[in-house]
Amino acid sequence: MHNTTTNNLLLLAGRVLLSAMFIISGYSKLVDPAGTAGMIAGAGFPAATALAYLAGIFELVAGLAVIVGFQTRIAAIALAVFTVFTGLVFHSGPINVPDFPEAANGLLTVFNGLMMMKNLTIAGGFLALAAVGAGAYSLDARRQPVAVAA
Repeated sequence: MHNTTTNNLLLLAGRVLLSAMFIISGYSKLVDPAGTAGMIAGAGFPAATALAYLAGIFELVAGLAVIVGFQTRIAAIALAVFTVFTGLVFHSGPINVPDFPEAANGLLTVFNGLMMMKNLTIAGGFLALAAVGAGAYSLDARRQPVAVAA
């Protein structure tokens, strides 16, 4: 049975769950970009601190757009692309921390692979959200013109 209210509540819950990590992470990057800047620099990108701030702004703004349901399809696609990109750049390949025991680096490599799978899974959720839209409990739904019966 198709229950519109249930579907809209599920879409709202999905938006909250998908966006919470990005809102929190974006805010954290803005108040303390050092860790992210270090990861960015370690991946060989220039202007690491500036890129950390840009990533923070993007995550915060796009996460807020998804949670309130504003331009949801665009924000969801942008976050899916961002999540796949960051997964490929920062979470693919082995970890080798100098002076760490081999077993510790092995465990970090396994954890990094799980982070990559997490990123791909989140991207899938965002693409599904982009396909179906934000639902009735969103700013997108309020912005749509009301059809007038003839």
